Order: sequence, then structure tokens, then C-alpha cells
Amino acid sequence: EKTVGKQSKITENGSYFKSHLLNWAIMTDQEAFYNELLEDLKSGSLVLPTLPEVALRVRDVVDEPDATAADLSEIIITDAALSTRLIKVANSPLYRGSHEIDTVQMAVARLGQTIIRSLVTSLVMEQMFQATSRNLDKRLHELWEHSTDVSAICQILSSSQVNIKKDEAMLAGLIHEVGILPILMKADEKPELVKNTAALDAVIDAIHPKIGGAILRSWKFPQSLITAVEEQQNLTRDSENGPDLADLVQVARLQSYMNTERALSSEELAEIPAFKKLGIDTEISVTEIDENSDEYAEAMALFGF
Repeated sequence: EKTVGKQSKITENGSYFKSHLLNWAIMTDQEAFYNELLEDLKSGSLVLPTLPEVALRVRDVVDEPDATAADLSEIIITDAALSTRLIKVANSPLYRGSHEIDTVQMAVARLGQTIIRSLVTSLVMEQMFQATSRNLDKRLHELWEHSTDVSAICQILSSSQVNIKKDEAMLAGLIHEVGILPILMKADEKPELVKNTAALDAVIDAIHPKIGGAILRSWKFPQSLITAVEEQQNLTRDSENGPDLADLVQVARLQSYMNTERALSSEELAEIPAFKKLGIDTEISVTEIDENSDEYAEAMALFGF
């Protein structure tokens, strides 16, 4: 019996040691991966995603002083799915006019070139969230779904803000977690890290806003969108000329966590400057308000949800 008891104790101690050794190994891998990402970002060797070609071509044309609706239409109609979606947006309650739009050129004429640039970028973003391996498929699908949710909330919030355009709000919500993409792509080279959800999530939370800012700079996006991505987790930020896109993304992101384990209490939300600037009730989600529910559904429908 003494032998058995001694063996049992050894086994317990062995299991304890193995458990702590495993935790230490995970933490070491996690820290090494984080430092590797930082170094790659600093050296410029981190592979950043590129905008789909149609979005780049539209942006180039819009930047030309003599560009016409016909010029933009010629580019957009090369992408059948984009054309269909753009006409759908032009006829949605967000932009609906006195008559129905049935051609891309009519949609461009109604919406205007500046709005078209943001909308086209938004509508082709899904292409960037396509998995290249089975390991990433579920994560990328969830990431896209959450991005569209935040985008829809951003659009609702922008409706009551005179200085924030709806198309920019849509785009800000969609790209707020774009920095996660290169992290996942790099993590795919380390299957053990992909399987450890908690460890990978910790790295993502710590660095994705910084990587997101680097991506948007490489895309030559305006500073307002870069700030919205980089400052999304800085809940003490107090914008000088707010509310702005960064305030909008902060509130939309936190509202998207309501009724989840990541939700903050209404008391905590009430202390965040962005909520105060936007005048948002911290005890209820904007998507639960009757007058917003149709707009939310419409915004989600644009992206297939």
C-alpha cells in the first residue's frame, strides 16, 4: 500500500510538472510569436494584405480630376458580383431616391464618386477573408461575420451624427480588425498555436490594431480611418473634435460584445468618452431599438447575412 501510495504521489507530481511545463511552453511560444510579429512589422517583412484590384482601379480613377460616371462604371462592371451589390446599395433605404436604379452607371451617378470609392472597397473586402487552409476557415468566417456586425452598427450610429458619412462608417467597421489577417496567415505556419485559441487570441488582442494601422498606411487610406483602427482599444481616448470615426468604431465594437463574455457593464461603458460623445444609452444595444432594427438588417443583408 505504501508503494502504491508513493507511486500515486509520484504520478500526481509528474502530471503537475507536465501541466506546468506545457503551460510554460505555450507562453514561450506565444511570446516568441508576438516578438516575431513585431520584428517583421518593424523590418517591413510582414506580409500585408493588398486591396482587390477593382478597388485599386476605382480609387485611381476617382483621383483623376476629369473622371466620369462612365469611367467608373467601365471598371465596376468587370466584376458581376460587385455590380449587383452596388445596384442593391443604391436602391437600399440608405441611399434610395425617387426612382429605381437598374444600371451601374445610374448607381454611380446617384451615389457620387467619393461614396462609390468607399462602397466599392467595402463590398470587395470579403475577398480578403477567404481561408487558404482548413485551419483558418472557421476563424476567418467568424472574423468576417463580426466585422460586418460592427460595420452595420457603425452605420446605425452614423445616422445621428452630422459630421460622419454613412459610407465611411460602413468601411471603418469592416476594416477595424483587418490587422488580424496577417497574424492568422503567419500563425497558420504554427499549427500548435492555431489550436491554442486562448494563446492566439492574446497575441491578436495585443497587436492587431498596430498591424491594422500599418496595412491602412500601405493602402494610403485617410488618417481618420487609420486612427479608428489604431485607437479602437484605447477606451480612455477623448477626441478633440469628436465624435469621429474612432469614437464610432469603439462604441460599435463594444456594442457588438453585448450579451457575450466580453461585454462590459453599463457602468463601465458610461465612463468611456466615446459613449458620452455619441450620446448612446449604455444599457441597450442600438440594434434592439425598433427604429434601427430594419436598418441593421438591411446593412447586414448587403454582405449576405
